[in-house]
Amino acid sequence: MTTVDDLLAAARARLERPDPHRAAEMVRRGAILVDIRPGWQREQEGELPGALVVERNHLEWRLDPASDARISEAVDHDVTWIVVCSEGYSSSLAAASLQDLGLHNATDLDGGYRAWRAAFG
Repeated sequence: MTTVDDLLAAARARLERPDPHRAAEMVRRGAILVDIRPGWQREQEGELPGALVVERNHLEWRLDPASDARISEAVDHDVTWIVVCSEGYSSSLAAASLQDLGLHNATDLDGGYRAWRAAFG
């Protein structure tokens, strides 16, 4: 029987998870931060400047370049997406799901929004 911890470990085994400083450098080179936290959590914790907000339940449809519901930034399968949640757990599962769609450069922020806030204020 598979547990959520097993799913998380499998997801993270195939992700190169940048810390906040490396993620900021990746963004400067064209990567896109995607904040998947629900509205109440963004309101409570704070906004992530420069990030696209795509709540988790819409993520695959918005980032899949083959989807009719895609966002304009979802131009092809080579876009580098850095998915961000609060602490970096659900974002790992989400990034693995994006990789399953062929978005091979998808990853997530190690430590999530809280790590970003600790690094940059």
